[in-house]
Amino acid sequence: MKFHYDRPSCQNLRRALRLEWLETNGLGDYASSSLVCCNTRKYHGLFVTETARPAGRHVLLSTLEESICMAGREFFISCRKHPGVYHPRGHEYMQEACIGPWPRHRYRFGDVFLTRELMLLPGRHVLLVRYLVECDSPDVPPLTLRVKPLLACRNMHAVRREGGDADMRSAATLFGASVRPDPALPELFLQADGAATYTAAPDWYRTVEYLVEQERGFEWQEDLIMPGVFEIAVTPGEAVHFTASTESLQKEHGRREIGRLWEQAARLRAEEDRHAETLQGHLAREGKRFLIRMPADGARPAPATPEAGDIEQKYGGAPDAVVAGYHWFGSWGRDTLIALPGLTFCAGRRHEGEALLARMGQAVRGGLIPNLLLPDGNNVYNSVDASLWYVWAVQMLLREDPESLPFVRQYCWPAIRQIVEAYGQGSVPFLSVDVEGFLNVGDENTQLTWMDATVNGRPVTPRNGQPVEISALWYNALTFADQLARRLDARNWHDNENLRRRMRVVFTHRYWVRDFRGDYLADVWRDGERDVRVRPNQLFAVSLPCPILEEDNYAAVVSRVRQCLLTPYGLRTLAPSAPDYHSLYEGGPAERDGAYHQGTVWAWLVGAYGDALLRAAWDEPAAADALLRTLTPLYTRHMAEAGVGSISEIFDGDPPHRPDGCIAQAWSVAESLRLLRTLQQAAPDVYARWEAGLRQGEC
Repeated sequence: MKFHYDRPSCQNLRRALRLEWLETNGLGDYASSSLVCCNTRKYHGLFVTETARPAGRHVLLSTLEESICMAGREFFISCRKHPGVYHPRGHEYMQEACIGPWPRHRYRFGDVFLTRELMLLPGRHVLLVRYLVECDSPDVPPLTLRVKPLLACRNMHAVRREGGDADMRSAATLFGASVRPDPALPELFLQADGAATYTAAPDWYRTVEYLVEQERGFEWQEDLIMPGVFEIAVTPGEAVHFTASTESLQKEHGRREIGRLWEQAARLRAEEDRHAETLQGHLAREGKRFLIRMPADGARPAPATPEAGDIEQKYGGAPDAVVAGYHWFGSWGRDTLIALPGLTFCAGRRHEGEALLARMGQAVRGGLIPNLLLPDGNNVYNSVDASLWYVWAVQMLLREDPESLPFVRQYCWPAIRQIVEAYGQGSVPFLSVDVEGFLNVGDENTQLTWMDATVNGRPVTPRNGQPVEISALWYNALTFADQLARRLDARNWHDNENLRRRMRVVFTHRYWVRDFRGDYLADVWRDGERDVRVRPNQLFAVSLPCPILEEDNYAAVVSRVRQCLLTPYGLRTLAPSAPDYHSLYEGGPAERDGAYHQGTVWAWLVGAYGDALLRAAWDEPAAADALLRTLTPLYTRHMAEAGVGSISEIFDGDPPHRPDGCIAQAWSVAESLRLLRTLQQAAPDVYARWEAGLRQGEC
């Protein structure tokens, strides 16, 4: 799938600056900017690379100032925001932007057309930018492409200021220069092919402004380093290339060989694109960008056990982490496991999914899956539900491929057993087990579930006690563990059937809320009291493979969620009737965190809603048809309005449900894809008509 934007769309800055593209390489690196390549975030950059030491992503190359020189005039194609002015104004020459397998922009200067394309090489820390000039007139004057790299060389969460200890020097290389403004970061090689020259001319480009950061209440002005100038003679019909990388390409390629790198990568990307023409195919390809190999740089510890060594041998080339969201999220255990089925098993990537499950199973400590995974292995264990989502991910693997039982026996069952036994004994930090077998989690100062926002050190949505989805996930884990133990003929396994039978009865007694507008489940049960606010977490009591709720009550829960929480882009986190409902996600960090789970819409919840809807429906095709029609804007309008081709993290609670948060969120993409597959399997004729309508523009 490709997303085309014409000249009026590109020249309308108010709209174009809200559209963002993203390019990745499978190593955690990315390139990203607005549609017109004017950076609006401190997270934007043409070469943002993931490093192990120092840990995190770092904006090395922020942007390029590019221009075409001909007949004594200089025409810019780049754009930046400075105080009170956009300069240069390259968007005024832009004729078209196409976001497809890679970003492509086309500019016009009279009879001269310039196409600029860029991509990150898969599996390598290399940015390639390709320029091609075409001319309608045979009498074209000599043309020179001028490229000035503008460097940030800092952590993606920071901004750079003029001065300090930045090293402005550049060292000449065969085809360009190398720079290292910060000795803690990798050396950056800047090179060009064709008839190119590089002239060192160190300077500062001052007070570049990032409008989205200003809106978000963060630092929004930056000074960028310009180390020197490339001048490249261009001939119509012959492409030239500029590269930025942490490896010197001159050691490997001659002046014209960089073009071959581009052609090889372009062929692979184009072939992938041919297999991504359907919506599900596109989302499956989109999901691939979240699967990465973490940087090692000598920091990755050696396998601690023979089992870990076996995993490395069997899955050594597979991804070992899931980026939770671009631009700023790292690898989170909870997000990884919720997203994993949609990113892998439902996308034809069983090998990658197994690799991640095996590695996550090896990371279990005291029954806990890490909530934050780090390249050096010093993971952070501070969530209650990540381990329970691990069990669900294994269930999804077996549902997609029952033949994977031998894999589950070898790599997953030891982790599941450890999780269930540790939770059942109450030996997990911030957790205890009550007399009925339910889990009490946290206290008034902790946030251990997915609704984890805090303001001034205090939880925005205190959910200590027995959150409804924790009870549902725990029951699901117990049931599945019993089933799996029987299938595997596990020794010394204590069956939990009696406990589970009692839990089902007690669950309804504790959580069921009778209301004249429709019965539903409370969000938290705590010391005999209920939090009766209507939230989406109750869905998991219906949607999980082994539901804790009695079947007769499924429809009421789904109905109340549909009435209060369902939107065309996902589910609200709180019903609008609640006094503390936030209709908009806006303002500074405190205001945004205060709204994060207080009405803001989350797209990832559509997966659970679809599972619950089909389980409760007496007419599955009709239910599938209604849901597809409701969510059509998520799969059409939205994918062309924020992070182009992807699905955002969150949306405003009230119409028009403006997208916000990360422009590409792993579990948003994954659960949206998994939902489509679920609906297609439940109602194939309905789904086929709906997708045909999308292709014909009828939806």
